[in-house]
Amino acid sequence: MHTPRRLLLAAALCAALPSMAFAQAWPAAKPITLIVPYTAGGSVDVNARLVAQRLGERLKQSVVIENVSGAGGAIGVAKAVNAAPDGYTLVVGPDSAIAIGKLVNPTAFRFDPLKDLAPVGLLNTAPMVLVARPGLEAQTFTDFVKLAKAKPGKYNYATSGVGTVLQLAMELLKERSGIFVTHVPYRGGAQIATDVIGEQVDLAMLVSTSAIPHVNGKRLKALGITSSKRLAALPNVPTFDEMPGLKGFDMVSWTGIFAPAKTPPAVVAQINQELTAVLQEEGVRSKLMEQGALPGSGTPEAFGKFVQAEYARNQKIVQTANIKE
Repeated sequence: MHTPRRLLLAAALCAALPSMAFAQAWPAAKPITLIVPYTAGGSVDVNARLVAQRLGERLKQSVVIENVSGAGGAIGVAKAVNAAPDGYTLVVGPDSAIAIGKLVNPTAFRFDPLKDLAPVGLLNTAPMVLVARPGLEAQTFTDFVKLAKAKPGKYNYATSGVGTVLQLAMELLKERSGIFVTHVPYRGGAQIATDVIGEQVDLAMLVSTSAIPHVNGKRLKALGITSSKRLAALPNVPTFDEMPGLKGFDMVSWTGIFAPAKTPPAVVAQINQELTAVLQEEGVRSKLMEQGALPGSGTPEAFGKFVQAEYARNQKIVQTANIKE
């Protein structure tokens, strides 16, 4: 009577043996490649190198950074998508390349981030800060809303490009506040703060790491923070969640680590376990938090649900604002 059940268990064990054996052998065979889909020197690259070094030490295997830039991150992520799902190729995936790119530029982002990648773990998050030029006649976001409603189209805001989480955050603010402000996209963020300080642009949505030095230096005015909690580095700047009509507003810039789809779950779980340990180290945490970023945490499953939720919300924003590359 129990024979069929025993046969089924035996068959399942035999099917699992190759995967188990592979997981036990990994990562001894060769170095692990961690693709960064941007050029060296940027914040994504710097944080990837910080984590890669410690991850390699914990795994007792080299983790080699490979910068594969182009098309807003699409080329680097696509290389990971097309790599063998053997645990030896990973990619650092920022929100713009994973949860926005395909929505605004499907020609460049030909892969499906929800199907073609296996979420490994959240690397870090960083709130965004809406900053204003020093001479703007508004001290708070509520003040600015009044100005913008009185003169629709007069004011503008800058971000580091079309289809970035920075643009999506501002477009959601515009929708929920009922204002019209013109988007001025830049090619990267280096010049933005300079132009806002110089009164050439009215507002800018900046990642906290870029905004904090200028706000604390009194060169820019901070009108609000996009996360649900205030920043320790800017304790007097309110979140949008605290403001009238914006309850529940919570958006952050984030970066995670992904593997090609069908990478053995045991390998994904092991990388996640070691990544979690690395992000809990004081040296790593302090370096991330110095930049205004928060270390990530959570299981691959939790990270996967987070990415799906981000994609769904971004899809609504892109459609409502008609954002196209």
